[in-house]
Amino acid sequence: MNSNTSVQSKDNNPKLFLVLTLYLLGIFMGAIDTGIVSPARTIIQNSLGVNEKTGIWMITIYTLTYASVIPISGKLADKIGRKYVYLVSIFLFGSGSLICGLSSLFSNFYILLIGRVIQAIGGGGIMPIATAEFGTTFPENKRGMALGLVGATYGIANILGSSIGSTILSIFGTQNWKWLFFVNLPICLVIIIGGILCIKNNKSTSTEKIDKLGTLMLICIIVSLLYGLMNIDFFNFKNSLQDTSVYPYLLTFIILIPIFIFVENKAKDPILNFEYFLNPRILIVLILSLIVGIGMMGMVFVPQYAENALKINAGSGGYFVAILGLFAGIAAPLSGKLIDKFGAKKILLLGFSVSMIGSLYLILIALKTNTVFSVCVSLIFMGLGMGFTMGTPLNYMMLSNTKIEESNSALATLSLIRSIGTSISPAIMIGFIAHAGLSVQDNIMDIVGKPSTPKIVQLEELETMIDDLKSDPEMAKNLKNISIPNMNDSSSINMDMTDGKLPKYLLDKVQSADTTNITNITKEISTTMFDEKVPSVITKIELNVQKGIDGTQSGINGIEEGENKLNSGIKGIQTGIDNMIKARTGINQGIAGIKKGIAGTDKGIKGMEQGIKKQDKAINEMTLAYNKIPTIPQGTTPSDNENSSNNQEQNDTSNSDSNSNKNDSTENKNNNSSENKPNLNEKKEALNSQIQQLKKARAELNTKLQKTKSQRKELSKKLKNMESQKKELQRKLNDSINKKQDMEKGFDTMEQQKKSLQLILAKTQELKDEIPKAFNKSKLDYINSIENNKTKIENTLQSTLNLGFRQMYITVFCVNLLAFIVLLFYKENKTR
Repeated sequence: MNSNTSVQSKDNNPKLFLVLTLYLLGIFMGAIDTGIVSPARTIIQNSLGVNEKTGIWMITIYTLTYASVIPISGKLADKIGRKYVYLVSIFLFGSGSLICGLSSLFSNFYILLIGRVIQAIGGGGIMPIATAEFGTTFPENKRGMALGLVGATYGIANILGSSIGSTILSIFGTQNWKWLFFVNLPICLVIIIGGILCIKNNKSTSTEKIDKLGTLMLICIIVSLLYGLMNIDFFNFKNSLQDTSVYPYLLTFIILIPIFIFVENKAKDPILNFEYFLNPRILIVLILSLIVGIGMMGMVFVPQYAENALKINAGSGGYFVAILGLFAGIAAPLSGKLIDKFGAKKILLLGFSVSMIGSLYLILIALKTNTVFSVCVSLIFMGLGMGFTMGTPLNYMMLSNTKIEESNSALATLSLIRSIGTSISPAIMIGFIAHAGLSVQDNIMDIVGKPSTPKIVQLEELETMIDDLKSDPEMAKNLKNISIPNMNDSSSINMDMTDGKLPKYLLDKVQSADTTNITNITKEISTTMFDEKVPSVITKIELNVQKGIDGTQSGINGIEEGENKLNSGIKGIQTGIDNMIKARTGINQGIAGIKKGIAGTDKGIKGMEQGIKKQDKAINEMTLAYNKIPTIPQGTTPSDNENSSNNQEQNDTSNSDSNSNKNDSTENKNNNSSENKPNLNEKKEALNSQIQQLKKARAELNTKLQKTKSQRKELSKKLKNMESQKKELQRKLNDSINKKQDMEKGFDTMEQQKKSLQLILAKTQELKDEIPKAFNKSKLDYINSIENNKTKIENTLQSTLNLGFRQMYITVFCVNLLAFIVLLFYKENKTR
């Protein structure tokens, strides 16, 4: 059966309904895959540890590969037959789904991308082949309805996919997102078995070989263009054009275009018919297809928009997309019937108008109110607009302006251009969300602020103690080398998420956060930043504290050394004092001895002076007596008795002063005695002899007296010297005692300072032990403050991301307005 065979009714082909079901089931499966991933996109990227910009590649790489495969699959279908290409495409789609699901077991994002590429290769052969089958096998008066079924199935599946995805995540849990892909496997199996049994292999009668070189070049052109465009940062357009991930690919695209045109002009059966771009009507259709592709991708972000607007759990936004899918499903088949009656242009104009109304409502009302009602109203309008524009009118218009035998290639070209739009769109639109996400950290930090410096009671007590001690000048000297920790050092804890120094994985979490997890993510960031930065701050402060401890200990050691030296000095002084006291005792004893000697000397002198006086008196008396004795003429001899009596009397006089009176009486008696007269001369000589002896004794006694007086002078001089020594010794003793007292006082002061430093040491050590506890308390207080500001944080994230959604849907409005204007220039072709 060739491609121009037409089935007029179901009765002519009993299996038509089954065939229709198998094709529509394939379209449904391929379409739900984009939608089913949408609500789980942030979950998958977070699970595999990639950011928003990287995570969007799970969608863009699909559309990129899909766009590259479409023209090839169309040509292969023309040559090999639609059945075989369709079933192989289903098999590849199922294989890619299996790989995507298994990527969760390996936690590898690149395995997921490989699976998505294989899925896209299969998906590129599903939609265009099914569309071509319906567009060529149905009669012209029913073609609109048939293509409407394709559009309805595609639209409903694409949008219901989000709801299905949310349901699967609810059943199996967000951690088991692999079932989003495994759900395709039984559908693929049913289609392959049913297709082998029921589908006939329709193909073109053309025998031209496939344009392999043109196909390869077209793939290179598409990939280089889309990859370059997707890497452009439209918020930093000028600089991003200079990036190596952009300009080499865009240059490749520009260089390959003229080469591709030259090759295709030489090809017998070109992969891409350039005549389409020379036909004004077809060119407008292709432009509209590109615009519709860009606008359609806005629905990829509907789940995220609904979750943000209504503050519901990630993955739950897919349920709201069912509203969009429901009304798109109503509008799509309705558009087919209305096209048959009013024409495709009017239906497209209606669709673009409704889409613009939906976008405006979302921008002006829904994003401000954030209510379920406003979200649903915006989705209703968007669903209706999408149903009227999504596929049916453009497919109809393309088929109306091309030959029947070119249906596959024409629809493939249309799908290619639309896919280019769907590939470019996410890269642009995710930029709005990512750009808005950059300011999330700033806005949230404005609410939660920075962690406060830990308040440590021990530090305040320590500072007070040191201030009190420094008021003492002596103590201030000992405190010079003591370092007191400055808790202002804790200001170096940079918890400010706006400084651009967040670790990449944390920054990615912030940018992919939603209202249900932003508070926990903020806590995680704060905890991580505390854990990363606080230890170094604590170490810095502890080093400062340790310097204080070391300085204090050094001060204590210095005081102890001083005390030891002082104690040694006190002992030395005490020894000196003891020795001086002993010396003083000796001096006192010496002085006492000298005084005693002087007293004895004085007594001796006095006795000798008295003896001299007595001797003088005796000499005088004896001289007087001598003079009284008459001189006896020579020859007269005194009697022996008289001489004896005179001698006895003289001896008694010289021996005893106390008997002088007696002697005098005796002498008188003798002198008067008549018996002694004869011996007077002898008596006188004896008395003279006694006088001489007495004078001699007196002279000796006087000599002795003078010597004794001289000794007394020496003793007096020695006494004065010893008294002077005693006085000097007493002065030194007093000085030593005073010095000892001063040293003891200094010792007491040092002991007091030592005790004070020991208190400081103990307080500083207590402070060191308290620092980690204080920072931990500060951390807990900060985390609690985040929890207390949960509502504000969620509202801040919501309003911040709403700015990104506003920009996104302003873009959707603009592309619909552009499409509306371009469509005005289209003139419908009444004939095929």
